[in-house]
Formats: sequence, C-alpha cells, structure tokens
Amino acid sequence: MSSFPSKWNPVLVVVLMCSAPVWAADQVVIADFSSAVDGSGKLTGWQVKEKSGKADFAVVKDDGIPAVRLRSANTSFSLQKEVHVDLKQYPILTWRWKVTKLPNGGDFRKSSTDDQAAQLFLAFSKTRAIVYIWDTTAPQGTMADAAAPFFMSIKAVVIRSGKTETGSWITETRNVYDDYRKLFGGCRATTLEESGYRSIPSTPEHRPKAT
Repeated sequence: MSSFPSKWNPVLVVVLMCSAPVWAADQVVIADFSSAVDGSGKLTGWQVKEKSGKADFAVVKDDGIPAVRLRSANTSFSLQKEVHVDLKQYPILTWRWKVTKLPNGGDFRKSSTDDQAAQLFLAFSKTRAIVYIWDTTAPQGTMADAAAPFFMSIKAVVIRSGKTETGSWITETRNVYDDYRKLFGGCRATTLEESGYRSIPSTPEHRPKAT
C-alpha cells in the first residue's frame, strides 16, 4: 500500500440545472462551466469559501466536456453560488459529475470516516440543507443526518456508492422538492437559496490509499 500523492480525489462537475416537469420546457441553469469563466479563465458568479488549507480547483475540459475540477488533500473548501429557485415550479435537479478516486473506507455515517469524493450542497435557508454525495461505503439511496453546525440540519442523500462507476461521467436527476418533503416533512421551504460544491478534508488517520 502506498499513499496517494499530495493532490487526490479529483472531482469533475458540469452543468447544474433545475427544471420544470418533463411536459414543460422551462429550466433554470445554475451552473454551466462552458460559459462561467472570464477572460482570465476564472470562475464568475461563484464564491470560494476556504475553511482550512488552500482551495484547489480549475475550469477544464475533460473528454471535450467543460467542467470544474476540485482536488482535496487535507483541505476543506467550497464553491458557492447564491440562487433563488422556486422548487414548486422547478422541482427537478439535473447535474453531471465524475469521480476518479474514492477515499478508502469513507462513510458519512461515522465522524471518524466522514470523507467523500463528491458533494453537491443545496441550502434552503440558514438552517436547512440537503447534500447529495458520492460515498465510498454507505449504500446508494441512504438518507440520513449529516454532520452539521449546531444551528443547522443537513440531510445527506447517497446518490452513488463505491468505485464501480468511477472514471465515467454520470448524469443524475433528482426531484429536490420531493426529497425535501421526505427529509424535513411538509413543504414550508420551497425556495432553493444557494448551491455549491464542497471539498472536505481527510483526517491524518483516514487518508485514502492506493495499492
């Protein structure tokens, strides 16, 4: 066994949108990285929030697909964008992502192994959020509480689990409105206020390994 190099767990994400039901043509594009860069190649309309370490991300083309690449090595940061989307009108969220490596033994259900290769974070208020994750161990379809500050309730939904589909672009579709009602009950909060991609740290005791 040997440790990964200092940069590991690259995550590629492209085109994030909310849309009306299939019989309607309306859609709201939240992120399209083919046009989200300025003349110097920097992301526009997104905020970088660094919790620890230095953020490592770039807008790239992967297999000809414009994407944002996130890398994490004992760092914690996020890319965030403020949005206002009425989920009653636009309940369907679609995105594409690609993960090339998973943290060995990662499992969000335990604090000692809470480490994922990819997270898509949706905030509905300052106190409620849903995070869609690609977990190493937790079964696909798992819905449970995620680690959160004391003033927040964050619910995790495992969209992908394990390494079977790593290295390939995967298109995901979720009914966020339905997920919110299942996870929080009722439909009091129906506006998506913020979206973002998060990179979380791997602790020294829980670093991914490569054979």
